[in-house]
Amino acid sequence: MPDEIKIASETQSQEISAVMTEAELAEAKRYGRMELICTLVDKTVDLAYLALAAFLLAKPLDEWLKDYTWLEKYASLRLLALFAAVTLLHIAVSFPFSFYSGYRLEHKFKLSTLTFGGWLWRYLKRNLLGLALGLAMMLGLYWLIWTAGPWWWLAAAGAFFLVSVILGQLAPVLILPLFYKIEKLDAPELTHRIAKLAAGTGLSIEGVYRMDLSAETVKANAMLAGLGRTRRVLMGDTLLNGFTPDEIEVIFAHEIGHHVFRHIRKMILAGILYSAAGFCICDAILRLAVVDRTGSADIYANLPVWTLPLLMFVFSVFAQLLEPLQNAVSRHYERQSDRYALERTGRREAYLSAFRKLAKLNKDDPHPHRLEVFLFHSHPPIGERLAQAEG
Repeated sequence: MPDEIKIASETQSQEISAVMTEAELAEAKRYGRMELICTLVDKTVDLAYLALAAFLLAKPLDEWLKDYTWLEKYASLRLLALFAAVTLLHIAVSFPFSFYSGYRLEHKFKLSTLTFGGWLWRYLKRNLLGLALGLAMMLGLYWLIWTAGPWWWLAAAGAFFLVSVILGQLAPVLILPLFYKIEKLDAPELTHRIAKLAAGTGLSIEGVYRMDLSAETVKANAMLAGLGRTRRVLMGDTLLNGFTPDEIEVIFAHEIGHHVFRHIRKMILAGILYSAAGFCICDAILRLAVVDRTGSADIYANLPVWTLPLLMFVFSVFAQLLEPLQNAVSRHYERQSDRYALERTGRREAYLSAFRKLAKLNKDDPHPHRLEVFLFHSHPPIGERLAQAEG
C-alpha cells in the first residue's frame, strides 16, 4: 500500500510539473487559498446579514415605512421599498469584502486589468441590474402568493422556468453587452472550423463573437451563450490572442458537448424541481411564521410585507445547502463535454496544451482539496481533466 501511495504521489507531481513551474504552482495555491477564504467570508456575511434582516430588522422597517401614507396604503409599493432598503444595506455591508475579493486580490495576483474606477463602475452596474431584476421578481412572487393562495409555490416554480428561459435568451444580446464590448468575429478559418464542428449536431449558431475580456482580466474564457435564436459563441479576446486554432477548436468542441448532451435543457428542468422544493419549504416556514386567527386562507391573501427578508434568508440558506449537489452535477457534465471534445476532434495534444495554458493564465490550482471541490467547484480541477486526457 505505501508503494502504491508513493507511485500515485510521483505521478501527480509529474502532472503538476507539466502544467506549472514550482513558483507558478505555489502562487496558484496561494491565490486559491485566499479566494476560498474570501468565498467563505462572503457567504458567512451574507447569511448573518440576512438573518439579522429577517429576525430583527424586518418588522421595524415595515412599521417605519407605514409612516408614509402612500406606502401604508399600498402593500406592493411598501414591498418594493422594503426590498430596496434591505438590498442596498446588504450592498453597503458587503462592499469591503467585494472590494477586496474583486479588486485587491485580483490585482495582487496580477489577474485584473481594471482601474479602481473601472471596477467600481462595473460593480455599480452589476448591483443596479441585480436590484432592478430583484424588484421585479419579488413583486411577481408576492403577487402570486397574494392571489394563488396555498398553491403559490407551484405557480412560482413555473414562473421561475419562464424567467430562466427569458434571461437565457436575453443574456448575450442585452445583459453581457452592458459589461463587455462584443463584436462579430472576423476570422474565416476559425469560423469555418467551428461550423464544421457544429455540423451534424443539430446546433444552430447565430454567430461567433469576440468578447473584450482583456478590458477586465488576463484570464481566458469561451462560452456557448443564449437560447434559440440568440444562441451564439462568445470567445474572449484573451483566448483568441493566446491560443492556437487547434486549441480553440478543442475548447469550442467542449462547448458543443454541452449542447449534444442537452446539459442546458437538463439544468433548466432541474431548476424547476429545485425551485419547487425551495418554494415549498418557504411555504412551510411562512405558515409557521405568520399566525392569522381568521383562517389559513387569509395567511396568503394578507401576507405581511415584513416576511420578505425571511423569504430572502430561506432562499439563501436553501441555495447554499443545494450548491454541492448542483456542483456535482455540473462537474459530471463538464467531464462528459471533455470526453466529447477529445473524441470529436482527436486533438489530444491540443487539449492538453489548452488546459495547461488555462491553468497558468487563470492561476488555477491543479489539485485543490477535495472538500473545497465538493463544496464550491462547478468544474473538475485542471489536474483531473489533464489526467483524464492523458489516460
